[in-house]
Amino acid sequence: MIAVLLVGGLGTRLRSVVPSLPKPLASVGDKPFLELLVQQLVQQEIRHLVMCTGYLAEQIEGVFGDGGHLGAKIEYSREVVPLGTAGALKLAQHHVQHESNFLVLNGDSFVEVDFSKLIACHRKRGCLATMAAVPVPDASRYGAVRLGANSRVLGFTEKTGKNTPGIINAGVYVLDRAVLTQIPDGPGSLEREVFPRLLPQGVYAVEQRGLFIDIGTPDDYERARKMCARLATAASYQI
Repeated sequence: MIAVLLVGGLGTRLRSVVPSLPKPLASVGDKPFLELLVQQLVQQEIRHLVMCTGYLAEQIEGVFGDGGHLGAKIEYSREVVPLGTAGALKLAQHHVQHESNFLVLNGDSFVEVDFSKLIACHRKRGCLATMAAVPVPDASRYGAVRLGANSRVLGFTEKTGKNTPGIINAGVYVLDRAVLTQIPDGPGSLEREVFPRLLPQGVYAVEQRGLFIDIGTPDDYERARKMCARLATAASYQI
């Protein structure tokens, strides 16, 4: 199983506290946030990684290299103009075109997940896409995932600004290779454009009950820094 990590975003909301680094290299404890994701994957025997870089790509590539020091094999797909999550994945398609399915992770969020169980659920259903989802007490900043029978995704609710609980997309997916044919070249968003188009063909969610955090805002990044020990433990836990 190959894992594609989307780490090319501009991270504009975090610039006030991390002005000279790409967001995934923001420090959490004594290591970059992105290293926690790599550690989590390697610990669960997922060692072939593709990093989709963009903004300050040379910094990420310089820190992680070929991944050998972390027990991984890392390849890179570098965008020269911002492509969004869908465009970055499309650009990297030659890395996964021979895989029947593959993992995709957002590089600015962490969720405790058993990757083997997520993959098994995806393969059992034979669907196009399976996403990890988490219940949160306040879904106002994220938007929510609407689920039907057997955890089939029925739709997505945009950010409302209202402090209400909900189930949100945790930024970890198992995708069938056929999804790549439905992503056009150029900039685009998996969350806002691709997944809604895939719903009639079958998108499912698997709820996770463990730790979840993203570092997209200064407040959440500070929260991640304060829980660095918990994050390190969760990343190194062998399920």
